[in-house]
Amino acid sequence: MHEPTPFSDDQAWAAFEARDRSFDGRFVGAVTTTGIYCRPSCPARRPKRENMLFFAETAAAVAAGFRACRRCLPDDVAADVAAVAEARRRIEETGGPLPLAGLGAATGYSPSHLQRIFTRQIGMSPAAFGRAVRLERARACLEQGASVTEAIYEAGYSGPSRFYAAAKALGAAPSAIVRKGAGMTIHHAVVETAFGPMLIGATARGVCHVSFDPDLERLRAVYSEAEFIEDAEAPMVQAAVAAIADPSLAQGLAVDVPGTAFQQRVWAELRKIPPGETRSYLDIARALGDPKATRAVGTANGANPIAVIVPCHRVIRNDGALGGYAGGLERKRALLEAERLASAGETRLL
Repeated sequence: MHEPTPFSDDQAWAAFEARDRSFDGRFVGAVTTTGIYCRPSCPARRPKRENMLFFAETAAAVAAGFRACRRCLPDDVAADVAAVAEARRRIEETGGPLPLAGLGAATGYSPSHLQRIFTRQIGMSPAAFGRAVRLERARACLEQGASVTEAIYEAGYSGPSRFYAAAKALGAAPSAIVRKGAGMTIHHAVVETAFGPMLIGATARGVCHVSFDPDLERLRAVYSEAEFIEDAEAPMVQAAVAAIADPSLAQGLAVDVPGTAFQQRVWAELRKIPPGETRSYLDIARALGDPKATRAVGTANGANPIAVIVPCHRVIRNDGALGGYAGGLERKRALLEAERLASAGETRLL
């Protein structure tokens, strides 16, 4: 692998062989027998592994004497990344959704194409991202002591109905933000695992808490006004147990965790990491389209309240070291090894 690039040869080849679109713009694969470089999702027939080189930037491939594929047009990916960054900047500066047609005109893309590339890079549509940004503004107002009515209009909502609909879509009602879970019912149980006891909490919408700290009082402090029911047989608790035992089930598990727009994007990216594999903070930042956001990624990673299900243990330091983990480095190391074996069909986590 040619530096600088965040992937090993094996990771890059796996993405290239799978034609994984999520890696477009993050590296290119060059074929030594044809002199052509392609984006990972290129539909062309795959060459032999020994004939492949990987470059983090198209410029590096050009400097090495390769030319762009005319079928997948890898140089266009950089333009896509820039267009999405500009659309995101405009949404964030406005503080809410913007018309797709206007974003398309500002970036030089058709609305439909911008919709596709934005969703692929960011993990949500421009409209959904705008709603998340607006709700984040409202959340900040609420947490600073504003009333719900004040937060509604300060964040730019046209009325209460839109505010409540947006809050529900992103995981929590406004009253729950203000009153720390008032009106919510949380089923919970402590489950014994090979790595020690785990506390699982779940609402009717999805899993809201998984931790190696079995102290229920810590969870009660977050949702101090919620009703707590100890019930190991609750459907969502059982679903979490199954996903912990079989990491392949975790990505499809419903979760109910409110967070900022950035946190939600980071957590969604973490859930894309296959069991047994790792990504660096830089990998995640680049996947989000902002390579400079590694520190913010680390903060969001550490704020993840759903251990194992949202696999923050699969994120390592940029230098390859394991880095920190709330459950301890030995547990992180054991989890990664167990997942590697589980993905090979050799064991289960429980």
